[in-house]
Amino acid sequence: MSLLEVNGLNSYYGDSHILFDVSMRVERNEVVALLGRNGAGKSTTLKSLMGVVTPRAGSVIFDGTDVAGRKSHKIAQAGMQLVHEERRIFGSLSVEENIVLAGLTASKRWPLNRIYEMFPRLKERRNNRGNELSGGEQQMLAIARALIRDPKIILLDEPFEGLAPVIVKDLMKACRDLAAAGQTIVLVEQNLAATLALAQRIYIINNGHIVHEGPARELKAQPDILQRYLGV
Repeated sequence: MSLLEVNGLNSYYGDSHILFDVSMRVERNEVVALLGRNGAGKSTTLKSLMGVVTPRAGSVIFDGTDVAGRKSHKIAQAGMQLVHEERRIFGSLSVEENIVLAGLTASKRWPLNRIYEMFPRLKERRNNRGNELSGGEQQMLAIARALIRDPKIILLDEPFEGLAPVIVKDLMKACRDLAAAGQTIVLVEQNLAATLALAQRIYIINNGHIVHEGPARELKAQPDILQRYLGV
């Protein structure tokens, strides 16, 4: 059984139908990316998996249990973590306080040293408040807050957006290291080159519908699909 199996997911914002029968799967220890233009439904898909948006129909089978419709904190306790696009760190708390606080309710936690080995910059800044960090450092902290809970799967929503190339390079290395260690990742990202370098399989969503699924290496050789759905 796949770690995550999504079948016939339909989600709405008010009366607006956003996701139409979205189905996808993620195997254990796999990196899967969800691509699409702005407004295609990528972030809504992640939020629907995490319970931030409650689907009106469909199933989200996570590690053998249907979590569709459950509260976000229950889904988090089951082992799923979403790193929101807006990061959602506590600006008034120190880096270390942010990380420790995130791990308090986890049944199993990473040791702090493991976090700092992955993000040495956070170790240097561990006594700084969240609002004193650069955008890239805040993104590292947001990911660290998810990892401290030792998740079975981590959902990354636009982790490289608006960051300097050198920071993207550091975050790419961290994601590669995570994948090499067996971390299951679902990635939503506009940076196509970074996405194709990280992911093993790709889903493309267009106007709330999944329109393509296949290995990342094959998508590189299909410029017609890239142009049609991503405009590149």
